[in-house]
Amino acid sequence: MMGNSDRLPPIPQEKWTQDQRRYAQEIIAGPRGQLIAPFIPLMRSAELMGHAQRMGEYLRYRSAIGHRLSELAILIVAHQWNQQVEWAIHAPIAMRAGISEASIESLKQGREPTTLLDDEVLVYQFCRELQATQQISDKTWNDAVGLLGDKGIIDLLGIVGYYTFLAMVMNAARTPFP
Repeated sequence: MMGNSDRLPPIPQEKWTQDQRRYAQEIIAGPRGQLIAPFIPLMRSAELMGHAQRMGEYLRYRSAIGHRLSELAILIVAHQWNQQVEWAIHAPIAMRAGISEASIESLKQGREPTTLLDDEVLVYQFCRELQATQQISDKTWNDAVGLLGDKGIIDLLGIVGYYTFLAMVMNAARTPFP
């Protein structure tokens, strides 16, 4: 990173616009329970933040691929983008969801985990292939459709895209590590 100062720090609540207050309240009232780090820089575009948080709420809590595989995909994206805020938030969640500590540590070190379950291996391959080549091979696609179905594939693509978006926002804004 070129610098370490937070480019878009929290806006004091007394300075929030009506839209910022409305969209922040949606986040606070939802399953997150608070205005967490990824949404601090997004407050500058409150409507975008509102749309993003609704998409994220679906992808994180209700995706067709389930919590364990969603959290694995989030960690793969966080590592790809060197996004320490997302990593700090999601590594403990991934462990509680059933991703092994050894697999999480391998991901953190940039190594392909050797302790993944079969469905986790497929999600890992899918995410890594998409990020490395901006495409999915026929074999990986067909294997993923067989495991996850069409809806699961779309949700997995949504997770990769959504968490890439958050990583870009936080990296550009230099959102501090919690």
